[in-house]
Amino acid sequence: MKARFITVEGGEGAGKSTQIRRIGAWLTERGHAVVHTREPGGTQLAEQLRSTLLDTKNTAVSELTELLLMFAARAQHLDELIRPALSRGEWVVCDRFTDATWAYQGGGRGLPGEQIAALEKLVHGDLQPDLTLLLDLPVRVGLERVALRGEADRFEREPEAFFERVRQAYLERAKAQPDRFEVIDASLTPDAVWSQIADVLRQRVTP
Repeated sequence: MKARFITVEGGEGAGKSTQIRRIGAWLTERGHAVVHTREPGGTQLAEQLRSTLLDTKNTAVSELTELLLMFAARAQHLDELIRPALSRGEWVVCDRFTDATWAYQGGGRGLPGEQIAALEKLVHGDLQPDLTLLLDLPVRVGLERVALRGEADRFEREPEAFFERVRQAYLERAKAQPDRFEVIDASLTPDAVWSQIADVLRQRVTP
């Protein structure tokens, strides 16, 4: 079986990190070499851009600048890590990818889809995830979970209405691309969430 590119998407407090570890372990148990990564981030330069984007002191970052920085980090991530790993036959499991840009900068910020689509084509062309797991939950539940983690980053400080737009954009993406997306109810316990994901993996990626 060829290497697959799996992304895990979701709003704040969806529990992506916990489930990504479980996905990696599940794949490893079945003999696949797995690379874990995240966006923005994954390489030295992209992690530096991540720090800039999340820094609460950067209150003057314009919406267009934010969009361009996201895709700059993604371009480096693809060239340095994702494409080489897939070429080596390694499975890539990524915490967010371009769907997050459509959700956060498109849905949340209201940036034109034409701008995002043009950058998407420029940066990664026809390369898309083989499978995208959308961990969906009510915004208020997610924000309550985030509040328990401590100090919020620049995105986490946005108002609830921002995250409602993010959630809606994610769900619209999933509805438009059902062959790639699987929507997971992330409002349940971690074990119950994993049970849903494991069912999807058995159906979608087991030889």
